[in-house]
Order: sequence, then structure tokens, then C-alpha cells
Amino acid sequence: MATKKAKKKSPAKSKAKSKAKSKAKAKPKAKAKSKAKAKPKKAKAKTKRKPNAAFMKPMNIGAMLQPIVGSKPLPRTEVTKRLWAYIKKNKLQDAKNRRNINADDNLKSVFGGKKTVSMFEMTKLVSKHLS
Repeated sequence: MATKKAKKKSPAKSKAKSKAKSKAKAKPKAKAKSKAKAKPKKAKAKTKRKPNAAFMKPMNIGAMLQPIVGSKPLPRTEVTKRLWAYIKKNKLQDAKNRRNINADDNLKSVFGGKKTVSMFEMTKLVSKHLS
């Protein structure tokens, strides 16, 4: 009987062959399709804000408000600035709640006789004296 002898493979050769086979079997990775890139938005040139004409329009000052801010026509913004300057000069802000204004004799007539007014209500009451 003729027997076939099994050939033993050397470990170095088998490793080299297995690496070669794994490289051959490995499929190349599919390239990811790149999505169409959105066009970059163009940066808008910054423009300066135009002043609001309604705020810049000179207003006539009422008789009760004249001792505080003056008698000549002023824009609403300037009236508010001068009113705050008067309040700070005479220390009329409430010590505990700085949002409240304690009216003196001149401001009581402007505020309709109220002793204390919030700063938000103040602008509403002052606008009644502007025309």
C-alpha cells in the first residue's frame, strides 16, 4: 500500500500565505460619496443703524416739565437724559428699590400728583407733557 505522507507546513510559510490571502480577500472600502456642499453664505456688510426720526424730532415741552428740562424744543431722547440728570442730581431714586423715583414738588406736577413712580411708568407720564 502506498501511503501518502502528510507534509507539514512550516509555521513561517503558513503565516505569510494567510496574510496574502487576507489581503486578497479584503474588499477595498467604498469611498463615501461627498454631498454637494452648500454654497457659503456671503457675509453682509455691516451698516450703521439709522437713527429713528420719531425719536430725533424736537418736541415742544409742556409748562409743568419746563422747570426740569428747559423750555426750548428737544428730542424725546434728550428730554429723558435731562430728566435722569435732574433725578440723580437731587437724589430722587429710592434707596431700597432703585427702579422707583421719589417725586419732589416739581416732579409731582409732572407725575400727576403721585409721590412714587417706577422708571417705566415715568416715561409714559412724561410723554403726556410733550407735543
